[in-house]
Amino acid sequence: MKADLHVHTCYSNDGKTTLEELVEYAVEHGIGCVAITDHNSFEAYEKVKDNGKVIIIPAEEVSSKEGHIVALGIDRLIPRDLGIQETIDLIHEAGGYAFAAHPYRWWSGIGEKNTRDYPFDGVEARNGRSVPSANRRSQRLADSIGKPQSAGSDAHTPRHIGEGYVILPDTVRDWREALQCIMGGVCEAHSSSRGYKGTIKYGTKSIFEWIFRGFKKM
Repeated sequence: MKADLHVHTCYSNDGKTTLEELVEYAVEHGIGCVAITDHNSFEAYEKVKDNGKVIIIPAEEVSSKEGHIVALGIDRLIPRDLGIQETIDLIHEAGGYAFAAHPYRWWSGIGEKNTRDYPFDGVEARNGRSVPSANRRSQRLADSIGKPQSAGSDAHTPRHIGEGYVILPDTVRDWREALQCIMGGVCEAHSSSRGYKGTIKYGTKSIFEWIFRGFKKM
């Protein structure tokens, strides 16, 4: 079973995918499990968790002061703009696991030093919106740390869902079993990579949005 562990919906301020589109696209493309990681939002999970077609992991992409952290398996919204340690602590209090998201993305990643220095539960080794060199570095970092690895498309529109994923056993029945497999370290990370032309376009857009937000992270 393919599991895309980093997907945004229209409940992210930059997401376009409706919940209906997410389920429909996942089913059509053989993706059996999705973590909805909307930016600083936990609203979508309750609306789609009982869809009966795709396993949905309750999750969030949290904007800490230093960069983005993916929280998997949480039971509540994690507030933004806190320090790394406080964010990790709150994720654990919410029953979840903290993963360093796309650590080498300069405008929103945690960075290598923070990924190593703080007690993350895992590392996002592959991200469909990262360039090949960043994915190679993330994979090496994840391997060197020796903690569980995740992978996701970081999709903001339906057509990119599934461009990053891990493989879970087909016997997985719910999101808790999915997380057990992920945290057990038995999942191999896969993804395509964004081309450099697309990265320049996305980076320019992100920089302007960052300026308009008053130099605050997403």
